[in-house]
Amino acid sequence: MTRRLALGPEVHGDRVRFTLPDPGPSVRSVALEVHPVIRGPKELHRLAPGCAWVLDLPRPDVQRLEYRFRLRGAGHEGLILDPANPGRVATAFGERSVLELPGYAAPTWLGDDAPVGTFEAMMVDGELADPVPVTVWQPHGVSADDPLPLLVVQDGPEYAELAALTRFSAALVAGGRLPPHRLALCQPVHRNAWYSASVPYLRTLTGPVLDHLTHRYAGCSPIVVMGASLGGLTALLAATARRDRIAGVFAQSGSFFRRRTDGVEPTFGPYQRITRRVGALLRAPATRTPLRVGITCGALEGNAANNRAMAAALAAQGHLVSHAEVPDLHNFTAWRDALDPHLTDVLLDVWNRSAT
Repeated sequence: MTRRLALGPEVHGDRVRFTLPDPGPSVRSVALEVHPVIRGPKELHRLAPGCAWVLDLPRPDVQRLEYRFRLRGAGHEGLILDPANPGRVATAFGERSVLELPGYAAPTWLGDDAPVGTFEAMMVDGELADPVPVTVWQPHGVSADDPLPLLVVQDGPEYAELAALTRFSAALVAGGRLPPHRLALCQPVHRNAWYSASVPYLRTLTGPVLDHLTHRYAGCSPIVVMGASLGGLTALLAATARRDRIAGVFAQSGSFFRRRTDGVEPTFGPYQRITRRVGALLRAPATRTPLRVGITCGALEGNAANNRAMAAALAAQGHLVSHAEVPDLHNFTAWRDALDPHLTDVLLDVWNRSAT
């Protein structure tokens, strides 16, 4: 059975055919650029001079595939989107063509009609050379004097723009699935430096940033922190360091690097610092103050084994852990699609527990 997806790639049983209309005689080769874990040949072949370029790729075990074409020839090289596929997605590294395979469905809450809410921007000084930019979102009709629980988000502006996080909160609040709450969207000015187990950043986040938020807004407690990739690592480190202030953590595709699975990454300076902190988390003793922890990760990601190990270690220490692997890769759409039910469950567990 053949299923054609829009005007671009075609699914033929266990393979996907990519077809690029001939971009001109100067092009000598065309390759499919996708996440490196996707197996199979990547070079397209030209059917005949002046004809389209074609690739039959074994159907990957994901429900979405973000891709571009790399063109080479006549002394130049460039990346283009698929002109035959109108599907596009914004990513942290620019726009990509996107293939949605049979069985994929976007979250239903994206179609819900909910008030946008309001935003307030602030800068918070701490132990860093630069202040931390924080934008607070709260539901429509709420004032700073209304006591509401708080979700603190690493890569907050990116989560809002690329994973529709404020829309998620607005829709689930409007639908009665989550209680009214605030989002503190933290912007990473120096992401690799701040989100790589940096002690000054962690102390700034769990000290001055939370202090400022709890003084500016009523309620705030109990606090949940979240993030993805290095932001997921940061969220977990912050939560475990300050269980007196933080009750829950949601980490997506966390960068829980370990030497036994990752080896040494000499091009990433803070790698050794991260592995030391991750090792300490994995070896931590049993806890008397358990966190509610939610972890999601793409099943094919290089991070998957590390996320499994972290989830198992935290559960063994007595934390209340849920762990899910999703049929996607390391991108904001995958993290968006996993918000419900996985983040929803964490927030309800933390906030309902505090209300009883």
